[in-house]
Formats: sequence, C-alpha cells, structure tokens
Amino acid sequence: MNRLKRYLPVAVRVALGGIFIYAALPKIADPVSFAGTVASYQILPYFWSYFIAAVLPFLELICGALLLSGYRVRAGALIVAAMNALFMVALASLIVRRLDIDCGCFGGSKTSPWLALARDVVFLAMAGAVLRFEAKRNPPPAATT
Repeated sequence: MNRLKRYLPVAVRVALGGIFIYAALPKIADPVSFAGTVASYQILPYFWSYFIAAVLPFLELICGALLLSGYRVRAGALIVAAMNALFMVALASLIVRRLDIDCGCFGGSKTSPWLALARDVVFLAMAGAVLRFEAKRNPPPAATT
C-alpha cells in the first residue's frame, strides 16, 4: 500500500502528460484539418477556428511536457483541467444540438461526442488528482502577519 501511495501520483501525472502530448501531435502536423474540425463545432466565428487550431495544440503539448517532466506541475494540471472543462462544454453543446461530428481530439478514427465527453471526465478527474497530489506534496507557504 505504501508503494501505491508513492507511485500512483507520478503514474497519473505522467499518463496525463503523455495523453496530452499524444493528442497534440496530429493537430500540430495538420493544423488545417484541425481548424476544419474546430469549425464543425459551429461555436466560434470562422477566423477563430484557425486561431484555436494554431494555438491549442501547442498549449496541449506544453502542458503535457510540464506534467511529464514534473516541472511546474500545478500550472500544467490547472491548464489541462481548464481545457478539459471547455472541451466538455463544447461536447455537451454538440450533444444538445444533435451534431454527430468527430471531436478532433486525437486524429484518426471518428469518436462520438458521448464517448469523448466520458473520456474528458476521466481526464478532468486525473488533472484534479494531480492537483490534489501536488497540494499535499508541496503545500503553499503560510502567510505571515
């Protein structure tokens, strides 16, 4: 049990970092296709689809690298949690509007919005766990009065 407490936080952090790096690479390789996927959500004006397609994959890559490396873990996990919350809102929007498009999460095969939403719930829980583990490991300094 002691080993589990010791290695589980690292395993969750490294897995989440690897997932986000893996998700970023196909988007970086084909930003035009990813911009089309972002546009198919029909949430943002067309110009913003290209802006999001240019910025989001690099943000995912940087956050994944932070989590994987163990440097600035709280910042990486907090941004990953925020991104997942936004992804979940966008996916819920697809479900409510009954749009059956590929989420554009990992490239490759089509993923239903319901499956992508369930997966993002797991990723959000992982980011929350990383934040909780980090808070226990490195508590913020106490304020002096």
